[in-house]
Amino acid sequence: MMNDGGSGVSLPPFFELSAFDTIGSTNDEARRLADLECREGQLIWSLIQTSGVGRRGRQWSSPSGNLYCSILLRPNCDAAEGARLSFLVAVALFNTLKQVLPDTTSMALKWPNDILIDGKKVAGILLESRSNSDNQLDWLIVGTGVNVATFPTVTDGLAATSIDQAGASVKLETLLYSYASHFLDLYQAWKEDGFAFIRDAWLDKASGRGERVTVKLANSQFSGIFKDMDLSGALILTMDDGSTKLVTAGEVFFQGT
Repeated sequence: MMNDGGSGVSLPPFFELSAFDTIGSTNDEARRLADLECREGQLIWSLIQTSGVGRRGRQWSSPSGNLYCSILLRPNCDAAEGARLSFLVAVALFNTLKQVLPDTTSMALKWPNDILIDGKKVAGILLESRSNSDNQLDWLIVGTGVNVATFPTVTDGLAATSIDQAGASVKLETLLYSYASHFLDLYQAWKEDGFAFIRDAWLDKASGRGERVTVKLANSQFSGIFKDMDLSGALILTMDDGSTKLVTAGEVFFQGT
């Protein structure tokens, strides 16, 4: 049995769909449902957001024609492990878009959670959570925005693109179902096997591995060779002097970007 939330969109039984024509923010609605003690699997989808938010509180342009949705989760883990689920979401979005884009399309994941088509950003991920006094998650909200029909010139400092621009045409309902299915498969695998499986899947699709990257922090920057990602989700760089540096925050740029 599929759940369509009255919208005509069929989703796997894990999900409970709330569909809107317009909403301030799907993450805000997911947070409201979390505070009402709703079970995990609530999926909020809106055709338009009037107050969409990206990373670091940046505004996320949300016109009609793109995919905006949020999923409420109640994973049995601490806050640090929950934060690593952003890599799971990135892999789910990658797998979703790979199915609809032309075979010749160049796709990659960029640390920590950007999805790129031909080096341009096509989707964004925003996680929000609340922890209890034992640092265990009460809830985790996974917000995503995918440029389907339109895209801004620049988003989060990167050139942007859309699915349409990349030569594919897909209905939002089809894309939502595919994303929900890929997400659920990976979420269940994570519950059974932990983060190592997700890490390997992310690295297999990562952009710039083995190449020089620049990491920009608030007041400094440094460069090194992108060697690996550890099980905490930190980027591992090999510095010019041969030492290893772990990157847990910052904006990553590749040569030529």
